[in-house]
Amino acid sequence: MSGINDPRLKAEELTVEPLAAIDHDVKVLGSKSYTNRQIAVAALSGKEGVIDGALISDDTVFFTKAVESFGHVSAEIDHEAARISFTPTGKPMTAPQEEIFVGGAGTPLRFLISMAGLAEGTTTITGNARMQERPFGDLLAALPGLGVEAIAVRGNGSPPIRVTGGNFVGGKTKISGAVSSQYTSSLLISSVLAQQDTEIEIVDELVSKPYVEMTLATLAEHGITVERDGYRWFKVPAGQSFKGGHAIVEPDASGLSYFIAAAAILGGRVTIPGIGSTSHQGDVGLVEVLGRMGAHTEVTENSVTVKGGQLRGIEVDMDAMPDVVPSLAAVAAFAEGPTHITNIASLRVKECDRIAAVTTELRKMGVKVDEYDDAMTVHGGPSHGAVIDTYDDHRIAMTFAIMGLRTPGVVIKDPGCVAKSFPAFWQTLDTLR
Repeated sequence: MSGINDPRLKAEELTVEPLAAIDHDVKVLGSKSYTNRQIAVAALSGKEGVIDGALISDDTVFFTKAVESFGHVSAEIDHEAARISFTPTGKPMTAPQEEIFVGGAGTPLRFLISMAGLAEGTTTITGNARMQERPFGDLLAALPGLGVEAIAVRGNGSPPIRVTGGNFVGGKTKISGAVSSQYTSSLLISSVLAQQDTEIEIVDELVSKPYVEMTLATLAEHGITVERDGYRWFKVPAGQSFKGGHAIVEPDASGLSYFIAAAAILGGRVTIPGIGSTSHQGDVGLVEVLGRMGAHTEVTENSVTVKGGQLRGIEVDMDAMPDVVPSLAAVAAFAEGPTHITNIASLRVKECDRIAAVTTELRKMGVKVDEYDDAMTVHGGPSHGAVIDTYDDHRIAMTFAIMGLRTPGVVIKDPGCVAKSFPAFWQTLDTLR
């Protein structure tokens, strides 16, 4: 079930039909975060590689085509089999003549900036209008210490980014972790092929730490050793090589958040197979948060289950799992009392300003929300239908679709924006019926 031919992806709007109850096992597509990391590693390995269970979405297709543009590897995407295969071409990695365009794919763009440092020549990388507003300055500031010149063409720290590659020496550099952990992941992956040992010092508090753990786990899976001192310092020894071969991607924890949220607000049961207590995906932590709110939860090594209960508001720090804050806010709208969600400033620089977007759309539905710079408080209570603007943001569309399962009259504008991360979302939602 790839979803690519679902006509709802091309509709102007979609009315969500409410559900009385659910009691289902739900199959969720592969992790976007792991798929992106496996694409980067496969492209740099110099060996044949196959990624099974891959998420085939706008972001990962953009990334796959982008790494092909360096000429050193070819790729084949099988939508129905959820598989991406890579084959080395035998040619050196060189900068493409045309600029690389990645749409709204933030993680691929961050990874590509460092990867371009390994390619001979000058690479220009850009994205859509929103991407050209998002900050990349911390990564650009860190790369010169490793021998790579990377600049924002307009001098504003945002794409288009021009990278002069072929001299990724390695060495020592410092980087801020306060805006995005993906900058650190970008450096870690490409530093494997640096000419000498690479040391990365995080100069402040690293946000979204689980995403770095996912990067380290992916590198370890491919035979790469990284030394570390917590989240303050990392060292990638030179002379290592990726083993390539076969990789299997587990289900997407961000994607499953919508379905466990549905169970929580409808009072039913949803079980997600194939992911559990051993996952490095931080977003699995939403299960524990829903348990604190009164849902009944069970996490095994190979599955997560959420059953509805009497929901109550809580206070929760979501720094480690910002992508599922919209899902949490949807559940909070149906809980008794306020839910105060803190440490989420990173949401201001996502595909849209997600704090503002969630606040605005919840208020349209009659939900009281207090908005702060790095936090929000959702007051549970009655809600009503509304026409939801999605801001070209997949997570806004999916979040309010889940609210529409309980609240009649929810209309989602631009339902096709879910294709960025979950093109089969509407089909998967159908399975609940």
